[in-house]
Amino acid sequence: MKKILFINGPNLNLLGEREKGIYGSSTLEDINMLVCREAEKLDILVEFMQSNHEGDIIDKIHEARGRYHAIVINPGAFTHYSIAIRDAIKAVELPVIEVHLSNIYAREEFRSKSVIAPVCIGQISGFGVDSYVLALYAAAGL
Repeated sequence: MKKILFINGPNLNLLGEREKGIYGSSTLEDINMLVCREAEKLDILVEFMQSNHEGDIIDKIHEARGRYHAIVINPGAFTHYSIAIRDAIKAVELPVIEVHLSNIYAREEFRSKSVIAPVCIGQISGFGVDSYVLALYAAAGL
C-alpha cells in the first residue's frame, strides 16, 4: 500500500483564521480530513505533519526515506528562501510535490520565486483546498 507524507510549513496551523480572502476558511484539520477521505478511496495511507520550525521539517523529510512513496509539501514562507529544505528534498531522492492554496505567481513579487520547485517533480498552486487533493492524486499516480 502506498504511503504519502503531507508536510505543512509555518503559519499553516492558522488556516481558517488568517487572511481568509487568500487562504479560505478551511482549517488545516479540514484539509487533512478531506485528503484522508480521498486517500481512502485510493487505498493510500497518508500522514500529516505541520511545523513552524525549519529543522523539524528537514528532520521529517530525512525520516521519510524508506517509509513513504512520496511527499507533498506546502513549505509556506520557506518556499521562497529555504535552501536547507531544498537540499533535504534533493538528498532523500523521493518524489516530492510542492503545493500551495493560493497562486503564488499572482501575489507579491517575492512570492513568485520558489527555491523548492526545482527539486520537486511538480507544483500545484492556486486551487485552494483542492490543491491538496490534486497533489494526492498526482502522488498516487507515481
